[in-house]
Amino acid sequence: MSAARQPGKPARSSARTKARKQALDILFEADLRELPAAEILSIHAEDSEVPIRDFTVALVTGVTEQATMINQAIVDHLSEGWSLQRMPRVDRNLARVACYELMFTATATDVILAEAIGLCQELSTDESPAFLNGLLSSIAATRSVATN
Repeated sequence: MSAARQPGKPARSSARTKARKQALDILFEADLRELPAAEILSIHAEDSEVPIRDFTVALVTGVTEQATMINQAIVDHLSEGWSLQRMPRVDRNLARVACYELMFTATATDVILAEAIGLCQELSTDESPAFLNGLLSSIAATRSVATN
């Protein structure tokens, strides 16, 4: 039997993709409820039937600990007239997760962008993937300069 995806069946997600989505869910909820992400993470860890992945914890913790730097990087690359608060909540938190990975991990840039855009296509508005791709590509360009 072929490993190719059958039409009508969703593609399988890797463990890291699932962890990114789980981190996004936690950060989105924290943003929506205006509570610390660590508190939401703790609630999910206690109540969830789905175990919290180590990579999820690392992403949520990293985004939280580096929030000021991450938010500034995003703001620095937004088009004139845009702010973090104007961005849809999903996009804002996807940008934060991807920005954390771009700034503080060794994960390949193309993997980070593909994962973020894939989640954006699944969870956000029709216009959001192009917007997020432009934003993250701009941020990623500074990563390339910094690592050369």
